Amino acid sequence: MKRIELFLLLALLLPGACTQKPAGPVVGITCSRSSSGSTLLPTAYSSAVSRAGGVPVVIPTVGSQAEADAVVAAVDGMVFSGGEDVDPAWYGEAVWNETVAVDAVRDSSDMLLARATLAAGKPILAICRGSQLLNVALGGTLLQDIPSQLPFNVGHNGFFHKIGLSEGCVLARIFGPDSLSVNSMHHQAVKDPAPGVTVTARTADGIVEAWEADHIWAVQFHPEKMLAAGDEEWLALFSAYVDRL
Repeated sequence: MKRIELFLLLALLLPGACTQKPAGPVVGITCSRSSSGSTLLPTAYSSAVSRAGGVPVVIPTVGSQAEADAVVAAVDGMVFSGGEDVDPAWYGEAVWNETVAVDAVRDSSDMLLARATLAAGKPILAICRGSQLLNVALGGTLLQDIPSQLPFNVGHNGFFHKIGLSEGCVLARIFGPDSLSVNSMHHQAVKDPAPGVTVTARTADGIVEAWEADHIWAVQFHPEKMLAAGDEEWLALFSAYVDRL
């Protein structure tokens, strides 16, 4: 992130920087980058947060722990969004095959932001890549390519499928105890859950589709896409998250 971008972000968010308080809790959202380095984020994320009563702020990549700490200090919670694969080097493995596509700049930035948010104890909603990244940040590992590492899977790339919920988990409290039908757009997933991670939803093939830890709700699927497509029930997840802030 350029220093002027960080300065403008903090000027908007820090207490006393403006006379009018935000309309709701301020939620930072991590982003992808284009090949030229431009900040990219589907509007479904910010729309979901806004509709749930939060004030979404897109966070460009940061370059130091000090920058990450400053950004996290200025928000009430963080959404870690979907996107590229997490470099296996972060969990001590070599690249599995040619399907693994990483962005080293984003990995570094997201890890800095994850560490800052975890240290601050602020609530996290982690989606798709975000779920994978937070598991790695906490000490877990990933399946790098589901089709080749788990050939007999239910179909996780562009399909809808059912997930079974653990009794009493966040998703069960919001939507009820029955299985949910969710979208699936990923070829990686949690392999070894990190210490402190409680897996709360899986598919029939055993793939982790949701987990929880202190201050973290993580889902492998894309509730923001389902909400944007008109499935209004998924607003409840974002509303429950914003209500925590």
